[in-house]
Amino acid sequence: MGRLSLCLALLLCLAISVADAQSGINVRATYHYYNPAQNGWNLNAVSAYCSTWDANKPLAWRQKYGWIAFCAPAGPHGQQACGKCLRITNTRTKAQVTARIVDQCSNGGLDLDYNTVFHPLDTDGQGYKQGYLTVNYETVNCGD
Repeated sequence: MGRLSLCLALLLCLAISVADAQSGINVRATYHYYNPAQNGWNLNAVSAYCSTWDANKPLAWRQKYGWIAFCAPAGPHGQQACGKCLRITNTRTKAQVTARIVDQCSNGGLDLDYNTVFHPLDTDGQGYKQGYLTVNYETVNCGD
């Protein structure tokens, strides 16, 4: 009976972790010029929504991932989204990038920093030509 209880406990933990993971399929991702390197990785300089909570994080934390704005239907919103990371996949090319949420938007999808997120995902150049990418995303541990 102990072995069965352990298996059930593990299954419950797995179900909870899957339920906590937020993801989106076939989401429209536009680009934005945050230019974090040119702006000294300063969230205040780019008027990012999350600067209220994250502007004083260590420079290494702010530099670790490219920046994005999040306004997709599934996932955390407002302050709860700030600092979270998403693994974003270009549905056409399967290119992947992990990025950090630093802002919010109103386009119903994602707004990706052009240099650090959009361009690395747009490996065939079609996203730039049409003005957006179609992506899948999932929340991931930022590792910090």
